[in-house]
Amino acid sequence: MAEEEQESKKGFRLLGILDVKNTPCAREAVLHGAGGAVGAGLIHFLTTSRVRRSFDVGFAGFMVTTLGSWFYCRINNAKLRVQQRMIQEGIKNKVMYEGSVLDPTKRPAAETPPGAS
Repeated sequence: MAEEEQESKKGFRLLGILDVKNTPCAREAVLHGAGGAVGAGLIHFLTTSRVRRSFDVGFAGFMVTTLGSWFYCRINNAKLRVQQRMIQEGIKNKVMYEGSVLDPTKRPAAETPPGAS
């Protein structure tokens, strides 16, 4: 029973180096890559009828699609983390300065410009 729980926490390792379960964006990238490989290889085979070259095109499609999807996902995650950090700092500052003289939401009364009636 304990061994089954350890295996479920361990996750799936792709090629023995990439833990797909615990690496962000890895699962989606591999799935997109598989779809890209099938699509590219099949289209190339249907147009040329060359099996070996179609396999090569499919493998290249897998690599390009997987890497492209992974980088896209990682960049979006990094942007999201930066936005979350900015929001957390803003909330912290609001709580800290709320009701004080330094409160940025409290604006002094607007003065009338000179010469205006």
